[in-house]
Amino acid sequence: MDIENIITLLGGVAMFLFGMSVMGDSLKKVAGSKMEMILYKLSGNTPRAILLGTVVTAVIQSSSATSVMVVGFVNSGMMKVRQAIGIILGAILGTSVTGWVLCLNSLGGSGSSVASLLSTAVLTGIVALAGIIMWMFAKKTALKNLGGIMLGFAVLMYGMSMMSGAISPLRSDENFLRFLTSFSNPILGILVGLVVTAVLQSASAAIGILQALAATGAIQFDVAFPIIMGIGIGASLPVVLSALGADTNGKRTAFVYLIIDVLGAVICGIVFYGLNAVIGFSFMNATMTMVTIALTNSLFRLVTVVVLSPFTAALEKLVCRMFPEGAEAAAERADMDRLETRFLSHPALSIEQSRLVIDSMAEKALESVKMAVGARRTPDSAVLKKVVDLESVLDRYEDKLGAYLSKVTTHDLNSEQSKEVSKYLRALSDFERISDHARNIAEAVNEISEKKITFSSAAEKELHTLEEAVCEITNITIKSFINGDEQEALKVDPLEEVIDFLCDELKKHHIDRVSRQECTLETGFVFNDLLTDYERIADHCNNVAVDVIESGNKGEDMYSHEYHKRVDYHKDQVFVNYFREYQKKYAV
Repeated sequence: MDIENIITLLGGVAMFLFGMSVMGDSLKKVAGSKMEMILYKLSGNTPRAILLGTVVTAVIQSSSATSVMVVGFVNSGMMKVRQAIGIILGAILGTSVTGWVLCLNSLGGSGSSVASLLSTAVLTGIVALAGIIMWMFAKKTALKNLGGIMLGFAVLMYGMSMMSGAISPLRSDENFLRFLTSFSNPILGILVGLVVTAVLQSASAAIGILQALAATGAIQFDVAFPIIMGIGIGASLPVVLSALGADTNGKRTAFVYLIIDVLGAVICGIVFYGLNAVIGFSFMNATMTMVTIALTNSLFRLVTVVVLSPFTAALEKLVCRMFPEGAEAAAERADMDRLETRFLSHPALSIEQSRLVIDSMAEKALESVKMAVGARRTPDSAVLKKVVDLESVLDRYEDKLGAYLSKVTTHDLNSEQSKEVSKYLRALSDFERISDHARNIAEAVNEISEKKITFSSAAEKELHTLEEAVCEITNITIKSFINGDEQEALKVDPLEEVIDFLCDELKKHHIDRVSRQECTLETGFVFNDLLTDYERIADHCNNVAVDVIESGNKGEDMYSHEYHKRVDYHKDQVFVNYFREYQKKYAV
């Protein structure tokens, strides 16, 4: 095999991978976000989840893509690990469909005129021509995407033809044939399949190369089978890598894929080679074709799915032991377990459970602000990561609690219960936004650290004053919300006004420092970003406090604009007193 054949082979692999990527992306565009929603909504039981995983993977041509999608669902809390296991089992089976598509490449072009019309080159050419016409001239997006699917398929098939053509001289190469026979050692064959798939990041591409070799007539069953098992294991590595930054459940889901593929190879290998040692299968030396490679791959994956599907609960327990839940994750799960569907028919109980969960959410929002401020003063990468993680946690709280409270509103509620639910729905949005701004502060701290930005002593002193005010307003807000203390909540609006004034003053002072060249423009950008996030945190605290005050006025139908009108036009003495107190306390 000379350098020309090697370059042609690599070019064929490149075209194959590109064609598969184009076809998969176009298929996803045609489906829009439906694939994700189908996976999310219809994975209630294991058989249905397996079927879904199989169909979706067959459509998007990538078990890794399906599994990474599922890891994302589990990581966001939208799906449980057990649901994900069923989809992953289906994805493992569904990825074998690509091998059957590639069998079209084995259609001959010699003999009768009908055979030549059905040849791969002719069929691929027709598909490519139709695809490029749709891609270039269609006005509808759906038709353009359909053209992309056809072009992707054509490129994939041309890549397959290039690989087959490049490998064809090897059928008479004695050194190559001798090298292939060494793969009949199952362990070596599995390692080769694993490494090739890990490098290509695609089980379909690895099977395609094996089918191209089979087309030369140089591959026997005893060589092909262990490589196919190794390809299955190698396909799980991209998913494992995708979960490195995921939470505990995301990691569990990713490693389930690896465990299933390893167990499939071990179980099938032990049973198959054990029976072969006793019986002696006559087909071990049978010459493989593209069709028999696809058949062996599908059967191996089908057996793996059939054998392991009854043990989804055991697989879940195994990965849970491998990745034990931390105290914080356990606390989150305990909170979410409070939102029981069976409580919905008892509004008083479901609202009380919601109150406990949103109180926990409020405490986490307060924690995120305090940690962000602490990390701004004394940068700590572990604390910054915790702020980012908390923002993701509060996102999940907002999604689940919001969905639960929306279901509560569909039941018969009295006026007080309706008012309470409305307050919680507004508050959870504010708490989530508070954590968003805390994360923004953490990201600003990272930027300060990376760019080695330093503030002047005057700027640092002013920031400390503002941060003390922001921590106090957040603390007062959360305390008043949890305790339902409207008297404490009355302190929030005056302090929020003081923080607004502080931010305006600090911006003016910093502009003066920049003009005197005591600070740089780059410093000014980060300084202003911090001020904006601190001001927004105070705004969201004020929203929550107004809701607490409204709840305390049970005899009045009072809304936030009416409260502010009372403060602005009647010069409420309580407001004025608190405003003066905080203005003096946080003067710069």
